[in-house]
Amino acid sequence: MATLTQTKKATFATSESRRNSIQQIGGLSGIIAGLTFIFGFAMFVTVFEPLASGTLSPTETVEFLRDNQSLFYVWNLVIYVLFGIVQAGLTLALYDRLKADRPATAQIAATLGLIWSGLVIASGMVANVGASAVIEMYAVDATQAGTVWTAIGSVANGLGGGNEIVGGLWLALASWIGFRGALPKTLNGFGMIVGLAGVVTLVPMLSDVGAIFGLGIIVWYIWCGITLLRNQI
Repeated sequence: MATLTQTKKATFATSESRRNSIQQIGGLSGIIAGLTFIFGFAMFVTVFEPLASGTLSPTETVEFLRDNQSLFYVWNLVIYVLFGIVQAGLTLALYDRLKADRPATAQIAATLGLIWSGLVIASGMVANVGASAVIEMYAVDATQAGTVWTAIGSVANGLGGGNEIVGGLWLALASWIGFRGALPKTLNGFGMIVGLAGVVTLVPMLSDVGAIFGLGIIVWYIWCGITLLRNQI
């Protein structure tokens, strides 16, 4: 009997240690995700301001990419590939925390979070591979390179940034489940607002609301990351 009790205690301790490890990974992932957004915005309004302004022609855009290829490559790796990886880590940590309250809904939310991870990683890789291809093409036919980049940019934008419906749905669902006690109510309320702001970007005339999502989710990521680190289960 004593041996059985000790075995149960050891199993419970192992389970608790595993869950704490998942929460640590999730907490760090949330903070890193927020930092990738900050890095992306900082680069967008400084080095890549010409791209942000939309004043460059397709040919001038390829020329700009040629002159800033290394920075553009790193930028995409950070804001898309690295973000996608840590987004997956946070998604799984939140699922581990939320699944006891609403198992089915938590699974849906986790699926959306992982799909979002895949989409943004794909977007970053398409942009980087596409940039390399059009830069090589530019030396032969600058006009064609600009035309091809316009098409590639549309695909990359559609995958990872044209609208935020997948990320918004994930955040809104996770926040809704969190109201049952797994996460602080203020964090959940803020997450609902930011998530819904992402969802409405599906409507073209409301695409500017995406700025609320982009800026608000920085705060949410860091806030959620700290919460997971401080309140491990």
